[in-house]
Amino acid sequence: MRSLSGVGLMDGSDAAQPRRLTVPIRNRWGEGDMAVLDFGPGHRPVDMVFAHANGFNAMTYRQLLLPLAKQFRIWAPDLRGHGRSNLPPQTMGRRNWHDHRDDLISLIEATDSPSLLLGGHSIGGTSSLLAAAQVPDRVKGLLLLDPVIWPKPTVAAFQLPVLDRVVAQSSIVKSTLRRRSVFETRDQAFASWKGRGAFKGWPDEVLRDYLADGLLETADGVKLACSPQWEASNYSSQAHNPWRALRQYRGPVRILRAEHGSLCGTIRPSAGRDLKISTVEGGGHLFPMTHPDAVRRTVTDLVAELGR
Repeated sequence: MRSLSGVGLMDGSDAAQPRRLTVPIRNRWGEGDMAVLDFGPGHRPVDMVFAHANGFNAMTYRQLLLPLAKQFRIWAPDLRGHGRSNLPPQTMGRRNWHDHRDDLISLIEATDSPSLLLGGHSIGGTSSLLAAAQVPDRVKGLLLLDPVIWPKPTVAAFQLPVLDRVVAQSSIVKSTLRRRSVFETRDQAFASWKGRGAFKGWPDEVLRDYLADGLLETADGVKLACSPQWEASNYSSQAHNPWRALRQYRGPVRILRAEHGSLCGTIRPSAGRDLKISTVEGGGHLFPMTHPDAVRRTVTDLVAELGR
C-alpha cells in the first residue's frame, strides 16, 4: 500500500479548495514524490485523474476543476519536472513520454478507485492515453483535451533516431530554450506575461494560479518550476505511439479539439468504438484556460453516460 501525505491548500481554507497531497513514485525513470491537488469530497473514491499541459502545472487548472469538484473527486498531479513534484527529470537519451505514462500509472494505482476517468490537456492528454492502453481495466473512460497526436506518417517518422536531431533544432525547441526563467518577484512575472504570447486571453486569476506553482522561490527571487530544458525535452521527445495506444484502449474516449492551432490530428471513429470528437469553437490549443465551460460540459456528460 502506497503512503500518502496531505495538507490543506491554505490554513483555514474553504473546503471547496483543493488539498495538497504527495504520492511517492518508484519506477525506472527515477523515484521521488508527485505533488497532487485533491479536489472535491475527500470521503469518496477518486473519480478522475487530470494531467496538465507541458510547461504548466495542476494549479493552472484550478478555475476549471473547482466547479466540477462540487460533484466529483479529482486528483490533478504536477507531472515529472513540473510544479511542486520532485521526480527527477532526465533528458539524456530521452526519446518519448513513457516516463509521464508510467508516472500516471503509478498514480492510478495509488488511488482507492477500482476504475476512474483519466484525462488531460496536450501532453497530459497524450500521456493519459498511453497510460490507459497499459492499464485499461483501471480506466473507465478518457477525456483528451487537444492531445498531441501527430498524423500517422509523422508518428512513424518520429520512431527514427535520426529525426531526433531534426526536432531538436525546431523553432519551438529553440524558442523554449531562450525563455526567461528567473524573475525578481511573482508580480514581475505576472506583468511580463499578462496578455502576451501563450497567455493571451487568459483571465488574470488563471495566470495567477499558474504562477502560484509555476514559480519556485530562490535566494534571488523566483524561477520557473519547469525548466526550459525540460519543457524543450518534452517537445523534442516524440518517439511514442498514440495511435497504437488508441487501438489498444477500447473504452469510451472523448476528444475536444481546438478550432485554431490544434495539435490533434484527424481521428476517424470506427465501428464499434465509443469515440466522440468535438471542436471547441473559437478555442486555441490552450482552450481549457479560456473556454472552461466546454470542458466541464463534456466531463459531466461523460460521467452521466457511464453512470457514477
